[in-house]
Amino acid sequence: MSKVKEFFGIFTKRNDVDWANIISTQYCPYTEKKCVKVRKSSPDISIGVCTVKYSRYDAVMICPHRLLERRQIFTDCVHLLSLHEPGNELHLLSEVTIPGGSVDYFLVSVRNNKVIDFVGIELQTLDTTGSLWSERATLLQSKGIEISDDDLKTKNFGMNWKMSAKTILIQMHHKIETFEHLGKHLVLVIQDYFRDYISREFSFSHFQQARQGDSVHIHTYSLNEVNNNSLRLRLHERISTDANGIALCLGLQAEAKIEFERIIKYLESRISDNTILKMI
Repeated sequence: MSKVKEFFGIFTKRNDVDWANIISTQYCPYTEKKCVKVRKSSPDISIGVCTVKYSRYDAVMICPHRLLERRQIFTDCVHLLSLHEPGNELHLLSEVTIPGGSVDYFLVSVRNNKVIDFVGIELQTLDTTGSLWSERATLLQSKGIEISDDDLKTKNFGMNWKMSAKTILIQMHHKIETFEHLGKHLVLVIQDYFRDYISREFSFSHFQQARQGDSVHIHTYSLNEVNNNSLRLRLHERISTDANGIALCLGLQAEAKIEFERIIKYLESRISDNTILKMI
């Protein structure tokens, strides 16, 4: 049985789908265009895998576009636009470059073509290792699609938990100083499984229930099965901290303290009567 749970945005338990047409169109319902994740050896073929079963986790999102379902994640950030008022337009801009890097989305409050307020939004799902191609092929064969024996050869895949977590925390650390300096918010959107991993592996105890005054917000979403017909994204938790809190997650403050102590010890080992500065 294939571990693919969603394929081109469609729950794989469904039997009322023309799978041959799905493969042909390669359409992503979340970006409303062709799936951008392609096979390296055949760049004209989109992989199309959004969500997989992995180990004890029933549905792990591996494509950040999966988080765009119903645009709910953006609706859940409107309250962070403290200067937004009824009558203002809401605009969504992607891939916005700021000092510190590029931010996935900016939700912007606009009045009379003037920016009144904004919030930055970063999306992070889990990166995979190995290949999903044989899992994809197994799924298609189960749906009556003819598949070559080579495609069905078992290839393993894994989850790169540590690298995914460290990469996004470092990126948040680089970008949050800009937002904090401007008095704006930066939101990280992740899945509950991923949040649990980060809280276990990194310093996370200083996070608290979301407060408007904090610059960094983490919105955690769960993926739940609905009537054996689809998986639905639901807001699970909101927590927050500031730039110092992100640094603490990465152990940067602790590392700085260690370096300071090393320097002190080195200097103390070198000082002697001979190193005293003699004033003339």
